[in-house]
Amino acid sequence: MSFSEYGELCTEVYDLTKKVGQSFSGDVEYYQEKLKDCKGRILEAMVGSGRVIIPLLESGLIVDGVDYSQIMLASCRRRCDERGLTTNLYEADLQELSLPNLYEAIIIPGGSFLLIEQREESLRVLHRLYDHLEPGGQLILDLFLPDNNCNSSEMGRWGGSATYHLPNGDIITMEGKCVEADLFYNQYRISYLKYEKWRGGELIQTELQRFALRWYGIEEFKFILESIGFSNVSVCADFEDGKKPTRGDQKFVYQATK
Repeated sequence: MSFSEYGELCTEVYDLTKKVGQSFSGDVEYYQEKLKDCKGRILEAMVGSGRVIIPLLESGLIVDGVDYSQIMLASCRRRCDERGLTTNLYEADLQELSLPNLYEAIIIPGGSFLLIEQREESLRVLHRLYDHLEPGGQLILDLFLPDNNCNSSEMGRWGGSATYHLPNGDIITMEGKCVEADLFYNQYRISYLKYEKWRGGELIQTELQRFALRWYGIEEFKFILESIGFSNVSVCADFEDGKKPTRGDQKFVYQATK
């Protein structure tokens, strides 16, 4: 398993904390409302283990999913199978995306776009998504500004521990530490996340993940979308159309047309 990919323990925690249909600040309902009239295919990029795609499928929409993590896709496939849902799930690097269909809409919920570490990579991804949209198709995604609490005194120190209780009685503990940050110029932060699984007081599995976030200013990202070729770019706050962003703790939702 690559140091920077989602591993087994990370995926178990992800599934536990991001249940199918679980809405964060109303995001699932927002995407359902935006997509309800779609007659063509929809693509959820960075689909993860199915939190959003499954309720969309259950509403009768035609939705494909793509992710680079084989483990996440396996979890998403299992969850779909449990509900008798059929979909196309593709394992791919979004920078090299080449799918057999064009899409009426492409979505990236949960701020997942911020996981694309390098700015040049994010631009290549947006170009590939643009190319996979039908003429007039919509790109909808949400972003956020992370808590920039990585100061020099905390750099390289483990902290922020959490404990997760699994249905079978196992326990996963997680600790994180910030190892690199450029908060204002390049706008990124890199952390290490350490997962440990315990059973009956015995440590049975460990995992270390490199976790990077790169964020964008509100107008900056709008300009990026326009530079790719998107038009009618709009941004609202907290999944409420017409609500202007005014605070750094809000979610910023972008909608753009090819």
